[in-house]
Amino acid sequence: MQDTAMENIQGQWDTLMASAIAWAPRIITAIVSALLIYLIGSWLIRLIKRFTAKSFERRELDVSLQRFLNNLISWVLNILLFIVVVTQLGVRTSAFVAIIGAAGLAIGLALQGSLANFAGGVLILVLKPFRVGDFIESSSGVSGTVKEIDIFNTKLNTPQNQLVVAPNGELSNSSVTNYTQMGTRRTWFNIGVSYSADLKRAKDILLTVIKKNEHAYSEPAPQVVVTELGDSAVNLSVRVTTANENFWAMQEELIIDCKAALDAAGIEIPFPQRDVHLYQKG
Repeated sequence: MQDTAMENIQGQWDTLMASAIAWAPRIITAIVSALLIYLIGSWLIRLIKRFTAKSFERRELDVSLQRFLNNLISWVLNILLFIVVVTQLGVRTSAFVAIIGAAGLAIGLALQGSLANFAGGVLILVLKPFRVGDFIESSSGVSGTVKEIDIFNTKLNTPQNQLVVAPNGELSNSSVTNYTQMGTRRTWFNIGVSYSADLKRAKDILLTVIKKNEHAYSEPAPQVVVTELGDSAVNLSVRVTTANENFWAMQEELIIDCKAALDAAGIEIPFPQRDVHLYQKG
């Protein structure tokens, strides 16, 4: 009995060794091939990352976008390299693909809002409707000077020195007015004069005030235009262009000087008023 058992064990051992010897070249070849693929793939990934980084710099993409895209490219390439390596070792990759797909679906459903902000951030950083330092106003009611643009949100500093963090998804889907990008800004305010005033004389007086203002540009030409016959006054629209940094100072000076010039000329700037007529039955 013992001899028979020993013979069975010996036979199984011989079969195992024969199988190992038969499979050894394949296993060694697969391991060596996987190692070579990994080394060559890693070298190619570094080369691609270096090339894309230089390409992003030449295109002058935002630093935040450059960092994100470089990380995204690195992750994608390394995942593809991992799949190729394990495939070379004989592992079926269908399970990996299914897991990655299920994980991507779950993450997408859980982070719908964040993904919308992420997509909006990519669009803002690529298309550049505004940059850091620009004063913007969106149709959603957000306004301020752009302090920082991240992938998910944009930070604005309001004129009241308050920090507003606006989601990029909201900004990318709304109309944005950029007051800085053109380099100049045109003031546009109304001054009302009485119906008895000489409108041509009033316009000449206002144009003279504009010409004396040190911040006002001569091109494009300033304008004083009659825009409305209002309830209590005839409205004159004052339109003058200046540099962005001088806009508020110029507008305040024009309002003060225009009122003083009209007062000195005896031209009334009326306030809203009503005439009330009382009738008594005789």
